[in-house]
Amino acid sequence: MAKSNKIIIQVALCGAGTKKEVAPTVPYTPEEIAEQTMICAKAGASIVHIHVREDKEVDGKMEVGYKSMSIDKFTACVELIRERSKKEGVDVVVNLTTSGGEYEDQKRIQHLGALRPEMCSFDPNTLNWNNAYIFENHPRFLNYLAQEVVRCDVKPEFEIFDTGHIDSAMFYVEKHGIPKPPHLQFIMGVGGSMPGTADNLAFMVGKLPAGSTWSVSGIGRCHMPMMLAGLALGCDGLRVGLEDNIYFSRGVVATNLQLVERAVELSKLAGREIATAQDAREILGISRNCLRDEKTNAATWKP
Repeated sequence: MAKSNKIIIQVALCGAGTKKEVAPTVPYTPEEIAEQTMICAKAGASIVHIHVREDKEVDGKMEVGYKSMSIDKFTACVELIRERSKKEGVDVVVNLTTSGGEYEDQKRIQHLGALRPEMCSFDPNTLNWNNAYIFENHPRFLNYLAQEVVRCDVKPEFEIFDTGHIDSAMFYVEKHGIPKPPHLQFIMGVGGSMPGTADNLAFMVGKLPAGSTWSVSGIGRCHMPMMLAGLALGCDGLRVGLEDNIYFSRGVVATNLQLVERAVELSKLAGREIATAQDAREILGISRNCLRDEKTNAATWKP
């Protein structure tokens, strides 16, 4: 099949760590996340990558917007997005995180079966994140996650932080029969993993499994170089958002909308057409769109 000229813009709204103290518009609540999903989708984002936050007591002090894997928060976010999408005529692919090494395995995946999102993240390796803490993804958990994405028919987005992570992703694809082709999301520039340079990205792209699709994000200062390098190398997608980078330019704090708008503008300058959510499904091989039955509240699929 010929490669599409359409490019998928994904917005990673908040992540687990970006705080309002450094990026005032980063969303914490389900209402804020749903609102920014609508705004960014209307600006050209076809996928929204979601983490959730909650207020939590940590070491005797109340932390506002603390990282969370709360099923109630995920449910509130997804239901609000579906409600707003229907009301405003917006179509967007929801990609829920499964990152959360400090949580027990079942808590990291419970929202997949409950909400049946179209996509979820899949981190195929453990790494020393920014040389500061262990971002743990134990093989025990990864086997469990692989089984769950197959059972729930959720498209995994393999987050690739270093070269060996490609082989690890394919190990779980082959072992558990995760449908091919895989989709790989290169996350470049995290301390302790692959630095975000054009040479490194080109090397990683050269290692792609046959037929796979790929997207790229640059963390922090390599945000812009990785977008440009990705476009030059023919990426299928660009990921932007306050999860990965809080600056629009040196010293100027960004909003998610600004980051999406710039990715759209750069893609058009590169001669690419911006993919709709339905285009993204076709490019990634997502065959069914998940909806929730209004009477029973059960997760259902729309062809």
